[in-house]
Amino acid sequence: MTQAPVVVARELSRSFGPFVAVDRVSFEVTRGEVFGFLGSNGAGKTTTIRMLCGLLAPSSGSASVLGLDIARQADEVKRRIGYMSQRFSLYTDLTVDENLRFWGGAYGLFGAALRARAEWAIRTAGLEDERSALVRELPSGFRQRLALGAALLHEPPVVFLDEPTGGVDPEARRRFWDLIDELSAGGTTVFVTTHYMDEAERCHRVALMHAGRLLALDTVPALKSVFAAGAVVEVSCVRAPRALRELEQLPWVSEAALFGERLHAVLDDPARAAELARRLETAGFAPIEVRPIAPSLEDAFIHTIRLADQMAASPGSGVPSRPAAGSPGPGTRGAGPGTRDSGHGTQGVGGEPGGAA
Repeated sequence: MTQAPVVVARELSRSFGPFVAVDRVSFEVTRGEVFGFLGSNGAGKTTTIRMLCGLLAPSSGSASVLGLDIARQADEVKRRIGYMSQRFSLYTDLTVDENLRFWGGAYGLFGAALRARAEWAIRTAGLEDERSALVRELPSGFRQRLALGAALLHEPPVVFLDEPTGGVDPEARRRFWDLIDELSAGGTTVFVTTHYMDEAERCHRVALMHAGRLLALDTVPALKSVFAAGAVVEVSCVRAPRALRELEQLPWVSEAALFGERLHAVLDDPARAAELARRLETAGFAPIEVRPIAPSLEDAFIHTIRLADQMAASPGSGVPSRPAAGSPGPGTRGAGPGTRDSGHGTQGVGGEPGGAA
């Protein structure tokens, strides 16, 4: 029997005056899924997650979390979920132990139950030697793992993580994602927003957000399959930024972008790779190497955004580059199967560290 989805959004929208931050977004998330929301700053990721957490009422559309309507049952949603906002906001002048005891009590945990869950959080975060340390003295990666442990003290079946690894080093990010994988394996649904491509690669499915719209939703391999075999090539040459302008003039190069000191290009016909090399050599960019590569998620993301922008710019499309309130958005591909409050130390939903009120 098919399991009921844990998170459901149907035409979910949010406007701030004439500005549409989230435009008719629809998707479902299942139990144990690591669901990635990928997009640049301002894409609408945080606004969507705040609506799903019961922190922000939608302007139109509907959504449910654990079968609870986010508009009519917002308080119950807050009690049942875990939530970790972009900004770390545990009490920095308390120790690790003191924070966990405080937030555990806020979740209704006391006595042996609180001690057991606090021990679990400390082990999970790898903070056994830091129990008595003030939180402000911890490295950023340790603080993020502590915040995640605090958000999970009450064992929520679904946890929302809003860009949880911003500002931490690569090793800390890897360890944090190891924890996410463990949660998923145990049946916890993890809804995570990110703008890191390597993090999105670790999600079971990824939604690509841009200008408030859900442009694509699928597994990572499926998202990459928008390109024909051999269509994406990597170009090594001198003066790559200037070579990029040369590639953009070729009518059979549909897309080109700078990746570090190299270029990625999407060819209408993969057989033109040799011609591309000759054109660049003639233009004075030798030595040149052109080789086909497997497309990255970033290639797919850039491709999807450019298609959406071209659609918005097309005469008569009726789709503005950033919609005004009430304007239609393009259909989504594959759609289907916190904030810090004012006041010291307030985090997450209803003033808790990533969770319930």
